[in-house]
Amino acid sequence: MKKLFALIALAAPAVALAHPGHGDTLGFADGFMHPITGLDHILAMLAVGLWAASFGGKARWAIPAAFVAMMAAGFAFGAGGGEIPMMEQGIAASVLVIGLAAAWAQRIPAAAAAAVVGAFALFHGVAHGAELHGHAAWFAFGFVLSTAALHAAGFLIGTALQKNLWINRIVGTAIGAVGLSLLLA
Repeated sequence: MKKLFALIALAAPAVALAHPGHGDTLGFADGFMHPITGLDHILAMLAVGLWAASFGGKARWAIPAAFVAMMAAGFAFGAGGGEIPMMEQGIAASVLVIGLAAAWAQRIPAAAAAAVVGAFALFHGVAHGAELHGHAAWFAFGFVLSTAALHAAGFLIGTALQKNLWINRIVGTAIGAVGLSLLLA
């Protein structure tokens, strides 16, 4: 298991593609594909769903919804030329923090969890907006839909793992470890 974590940690920086400058972005398909072509985006989105599954009631949907809403706001900001300092570090930190939160921070208020994921979503949104070179509305619709699908996948994984807390903790901790390796890269 240690070798697997080491391999993931070493490979993660080489496959992280969630930052501006990937070429032309022309519309829905590019927007949809963007979140699923970078390990950092995939893991952050899955971790949001995984963490949301540990809550009850409306929080299960409010946490991913907060991420999507704040990511859309960040997108508008980035598409308008706005910048956030240390954007790449913020994206990497989102993988670390949300992954570890999904594994270990299951007893915090839902509003705090929504605030955490919302704050990190700004970094992801600005990264999407900053790379825009095409049709903003279609690109945004694509990445919002893809992000929601990744949240749903994480939610389903988290729901399936609720009966085995330690597997859930291993998955969340592994996501966090990748985030740490991205921060150190």
